[in-house]
Amino acid sequence: MNIFENTLRQIDKAASISKLDIAFVETMKSPEAIHKVNFNVKLDNGEVKRMEGFRVQHSSLAGPYKGGIRYSPEVDEDEVKSLATWMSLKCAVVDIPLGGGKGGVKIDTKKLSDSELERVTRNFVRSIHGLIGPEQDVPAPDMYTNPRVMAWATDEYMKLNNNTGLGAFTGKPLEFGGSKGRSTATADGATFIIEQYFKDQDIKDLKFAIQGFGNAGLVLAENISKLGGKIIAISDSSGGVYDINGLDIAKAIKTKESGKKVIDLDNYKKISNEELLELEVDALCLSALENVIHEKNANEIKAGAIFELANGPITPGADEILKQKKVEVLPDILVNAGGVTVSYFEMVQNKQNFYWSEEEVRNKLNSIMLKAYENVKETKAQYECTFREAAFINALRRLEKKWLIRSS
Repeated sequence: MNIFENTLRQIDKAASISKLDIAFVETMKSPEAIHKVNFNVKLDNGEVKRMEGFRVQHSSLAGPYKGGIRYSPEVDEDEVKSLATWMSLKCAVVDIPLGGGKGGVKIDTKKLSDSELERVTRNFVRSIHGLIGPEQDVPAPDMYTNPRVMAWATDEYMKLNNNTGLGAFTGKPLEFGGSKGRSTATADGATFIIEQYFKDQDIKDLKFAIQGFGNAGLVLAENISKLGGKIIAISDSSGGVYDINGLDIAKAIKTKESGKKVIDLDNYKKISNEELLELEVDALCLSALENVIHEKNANEIKAGAIFELANGPITPGADEILKQKKVEVLPDILVNAGGVTVSYFEMVQNKQNFYWSEEEVRNKLNSIMLKAYENVKETKAQYECTFREAAFINALRRLEKKWLIRSS
């Protein structure tokens, strides 16, 4: 079963629990538009290479399409459709006035120079610039894209639109219309959820494991460490390290920022990513790839709770097993919604030409994330369902109300 079929199963499950309108549910199971583009890029050696890109616009019920652009060899239509669908639901869970979209280019950034990456970005923007814009569709960074890529994209868009459209992309550098707090927003939002979930316990008594020590995972580890939580394992694509007494997170961050890998950390037991997943911890934080917990390993999970910072790290089949094991799963469309929420803040600031302090951004983000969490928790209790089912129900019910008004 591919990633998009998994997404459809999740929608159907939530719809059956809360008895949503059948016609509405069918609209949510297919995007409003799927755009596939091909464009040429001249490489540094003079060769011209044909590139393939996608922009999927899932739902505009709540507002302009919103969602990142990823650069990866694995990019395909099903993946981008799933991510666009999740974006519609994610925006609805936190109740911000944006729809869902997603984009991608099928490339390996590790094989491109900086100048080639810039040409890919600018040529992709030329291919889709008529489809996007501040009031239509606003892309953002995602896998292997970053503020520098968004700056190139924004500059190209503005050149094509008479020097207007600063808000056509979010996740930009601060010097080019970006928002304070955007680079840490995903991890900060997840931290607020984790704090609230464990509010009745002393975080100093809790053990954490973090799979994926990249942008989100690294900041999350730093946040949890500052709160006093004990992080006993971390990992990246190279593997992981483990110490039951807790890791030196400041040292781990310095090692990672120096360009080294997690397994380069000395004095710790080396473990695989798979072994990290099966550790006995209070909280397992998934910040890496899709489908890392599946039917074959779900029975080995010993965490009390799982927090999804990555998109789709648990398959539906594994969800059922974890439910039987009474492992609480806090889903991606809630936990990692901090990124799109601060992207929304960036859009608002661009429109106003007035920029907020980092404290204002954090306070606004905290308020939105905690309200969304409490709403999901109430729905979970109402339907006696999982956190994921409750989050999907909340998102779909909000979108259903908009659909019913516009369809009447």
